[in-house]
Amino acid sequence: MNKAGTLFILPNTLGGESISDIIPNDVVAKAISLRHFIVENTKSARRVLRKMDRAFPIDDSLFIEMNKRSTEQDAMKSLRWLIEGKDVGVISDAGCACVADPGAAIVSLAHSQKIAVMPFVGPSSILLALMGSGFSGQQFIFHGYLPKERKDRIRTLKTYEFESRKKGYTQIFMDTPFRNMNVLEDLLNELADHTQICIASNITLHNQRIRTMSVEEWRENAYDLSKSPCVFLIG
Repeated sequence: MNKAGTLFILPNTLGGESISDIIPNDVVAKAISLRHFIVENTKSARRVLRKMDRAFPIDDSLFIEMNKRSTEQDAMKSLRWLIEGKDVGVISDAGCACVADPGAAIVSLAHSQKIAVMPFVGPSSILLALMGSGFSGQQFIFHGYLPKERKDRIRTLKTYEFESRKKGYTQIFMDTPFRNMNVLEDLLNELADHTQICIASNITLHNQRIRTMSVEEWRENAYDLSKSPCVFLIG
C-alpha cells in the first residue's frame, strides 16, 4: 500500500507582485515542486505559481477548486490524491490559506484520514494588522466579515466596542472593499468619540497604510478605503 501524501498549506501574496520579501525561499521551493493543488481560484493559484517560477509547468499540474461552489466529489477527489501518495498544496486567493478561507474543510478531511498536514509561513493580513495596531496581541478575536445589512452591522460594531471595553480583547473584522466606506461611516457615526480604531489597508503593498486613532480623530483624518482590502480593529 502506498504511503499517503502530505497536505501542504501554501501562502499566496496579499495582492502585490513581490514574492522574495513576502514568502520564504524554502516555501517557494516546496510550492513549485508540487503538481497537485487544491485552490480557492485556479487563475489566482496559477498566477502566484508563475510569480514563484516563470517556468513553472502549469500544463503539467492539476487543480481542484474548493470554494462555495465545490461539491462533495471535489473533496473526495482531493482526498484520493493524498491517499494515493501524492503531495498536495492548498492555495487561497490571498494570504494564508485556511484562515477566513474555505480551505479549512480539506484540512479537516485530511486529519480524519490521519494524513499529515504541514502549514507554511506566509503573509496574514489579520496578524500583520494586529501587529501594527498597538492593541492587545495577548487577547484578541477575529470575527470575519461583518453583516451586510446596515442595522445588523451597526449592532455588531457596537457589540465589538462593548466587548473591547469590557474585557480588553482586541476585536478584528473585515468587509469587502466596496463596503469599506459604509463600515467606516458606521464606525465614525455610531461609536463613542474616545473608542480606538485601527484601519490597516493594502497590507504589504506599496501604498500600505496602518493607522490607529480615536473615532474623533478619524472623523478629521478619514481617507478613501473604497478600493482597498482592509482589516479593521477596535481596541
